Amino acid sequence: MRKFLLLLLSFLISEIAFAQEKILPVEPGVSLELATYRKTMVSDVTYQLAFNIPENRTQAIKASVAIDFKLKDNKQPLQIDFKQDVNHVERIEVNRSTSDNGEAKQEPINLKAEHLVIGTKHLRVGKNHIVIVFTAGDVSLNRNDDYLYALFVPDHARTVFPCFDQPDIKARFRVMLSVPNDWKVLTNGAKTDSSVYNDHVEYKFQPSDLLPTYLFSFTAGKFTSVKKQIDGREAEFLYRETDKQKIQLSVDSVFDQHREAIRFLEGWTDIKYPFQKVGFVAIPDFQFGGMEHPGAVEYKASALFLDDAATKDAHIARINLISHETAHMWFGDIVTMRWFNDVWMKEVFANFMADKVTEKLMGTETFNLKFLQDHYPAAYGVDRTQGANPIRQQLDNLQDAGSMYGNIIYHKAPVMMRQLELLMGADNFKAGVREYLKKYAYANATWPDLINILSKHTTANLNAWNKVWVNETGRPVSNADVRYADNKISKFTIGQHPETGENRVWPQVFSVALVYADHQELLTIDCNRQNLDVREAIGKPKPLYIVYNANGMGYGVFPADKSLGWKELFTLASPIQRASTYINLYENMLNGKDNSPAGLMQIFEKGLQTETEETNLRMLANYISSIYWGFIKPDERRAHSSALEQTLWAAMQQQSAANNKKILFNAYQNIYTSDTAAKRIYDIWQAQTPPQGVKLTEDDYTSIALSIALKCDTATTVLNKQAERITNADRKKRLQFLMPALSANEEIPDNFFSIA
Repeated sequence: MRKFLLLLLSFLISEIAFAQEKILPVEPGVSLELATYRKTMVSDVTYQLAFNIPENRTQAIKASVAIDFKLKDNKQPLQIDFKQDVNHVERIEVNRSTSDNGEAKQEPINLKAEHLVIGTKHLRVGKNHIVIVFTAGDVSLNRNDDYLYALFVPDHARTVFPCFDQPDIKARFRVMLSVPNDWKVLTNGAKTDSSVYNDHVEYKFQPSDLLPTYLFSFTAGKFTSVKKQIDGREAEFLYRETDKQKIQLSVDSVFDQHREAIRFLEGWTDIKYPFQKVGFVAIPDFQFGGMEHPGAVEYKASALFLDDAATKDAHIARINLISHETAHMWFGDIVTMRWFNDVWMKEVFANFMADKVTEKLMGTETFNLKFLQDHYPAAYGVDRTQGANPIRQQLDNLQDAGSMYGNIIYHKAPVMMRQLELLMGADNFKAGVREYLKKYAYANATWPDLINILSKHTTANLNAWNKVWVNETGRPVSNADVRYADNKISKFTIGQHPETGENRVWPQVFSVALVYADHQELLTIDCNRQNLDVREAIGKPKPLYIVYNANGMGYGVFPADKSLGWKELFTLASPIQRASTYINLYENMLNGKDNSPAGLMQIFEKGLQTETEETNLRMLANYISSIYWGFIKPDERRAHSSALEQTLWAAMQQQSAANNKKILFNAYQNIYTSDTAAKRIYDIWQAQTPPQGVKLTEDDYTSIALSIALKCDTATTVLNKQAERITNADRKKRLQFLMPALSANEEIPDNFFSIA
């Protein structure tokens, strides 16, 4: 027996040794296998990058990179990620090896399946230095006529320059940018010096803080630069906006909101702002709301620059966006997920903390209402479907990381995180998160790492909670069994079952409101089982009606009390209760309960004049539009269109607040089909005379022109004239880009969409 065990042990040791020496396959993307291996072998990485950026966007960007790193073992060829063809690589030098005549010896260029493969001959255990001269790929540099910006998330750095493009190999980036004389530049590191030549300027920057490749970025182009102090730090803002009113109303606010976000996050995390500089840039038509590159945050310009016609919703959205990207400095940037299957971690924390900043700046009630409106409908839109994904997913290759993003991580995950804070208690939750940030600062961590730390700060079973909320899909459907005796509540049971799939329970906390003629009684429901007896309700007088999920905190589909008619609905004192009920009525309609689509649309129409809370009114208008275009039959829509147009126009005149009027005018613009309404919209656009009390901007008139062109196949001249009216070059180009899609000649839109 002993001899057998020795033989087995010897066999296992040999198998482990063989596995360690197995040559990794070279395959497209960055596989989990490759990333795991490189993390064990490669450390202490620095990149010295030089980009020579010509003014003409059609000319190639010549570049070089020097990669310094430590290598634990040189038995394997080294794979450096570069998703370009071999013509993009001019030469490679490894460890300054020289030929017999003393000249630098070039490594053979072996570009295979999106990787530069470096042979073992010149690789060393310990310090290595590799120089690569190349032509940069420019798709992820987003080149325009007079500016460019780098956007490398999730795995696009490798499309521009050779690198180890995985989140758990953090590095320092030292950059030199050569750009035309009249261009401004911004990158992660602070500017050190510049050299001016006849036709270009060379800018050099300090080494960045430790960053993964997806957080490295730079911007260059014809921008206006504004610098201000934020609590002793110089902050720089680049933008291309030309509207004087937007600049006057927005620039100072953008700096102020960054200041407030940084102060709040420093206090909440107990960690000072963790990077060497503060910088941000407003990009016309940016792909996302923002991207959190430290020292070089990129924003969509239209989200930052607001005018005096901007809605309350737009102002709150700007605060939330700036807070979100600033929160990433702590959540995602100093502590980064180890692999992109946990990309949701940085997004959920950024959303969660941004909401806390918004709560501080806008007040608790505004925050709770905005949280409900922003997150729940968007999360339900995916989680109610058969194609729903769990918050945490499997990812085998980084080239598929883009599929990790979506409304589940951006909108269900914040709901989950808020429920986790309720489960643990706010102080315990904060203590656990602070421990997590300090333990993994400037390094990488996984969701299980965080759960392990949080578990030390609570008696709750977080592993069981995590299973249903994070690792599984779907949402619960709640029901209520309420009975009365002698005009008092004799039984009150809240039940819960999954909408689809196996039986399970979502532990969560929400409230129920018992509404009486002169007051309400709120009951807190800690729903942690399939059927929960609400003992607190027993013996209370029979209410006029019950509002389920009254505080909007609960996730899922809740019952709708039939005693709550439309008159009672629109006179509920709490905007949150009204919003929660609007959402719940819509979700029940989709599940085939209580109301038909047409019936619910008519209920919501009754609220257009009485609902005065701006964001709630927007929700009602959006639900009406969704039902009108998506859920009622064409014949029924045509029969109701004239009445709906009249209802919207009358409600717009009835509302007193300018923003409420504008919401209803936009809804009218969205749904109109009659000749009478079409003439009214055209006359407003032609004369640029808005309805009384409504403020319309250049962007609004562009939207009207697009609407006219979409609904009238002879309105090409409207778009041409609107393009002439636009003064901002970037906005003019945007409209000119879209115009072929609305051409009356069918071949032109077909070609446009096939190219796009």
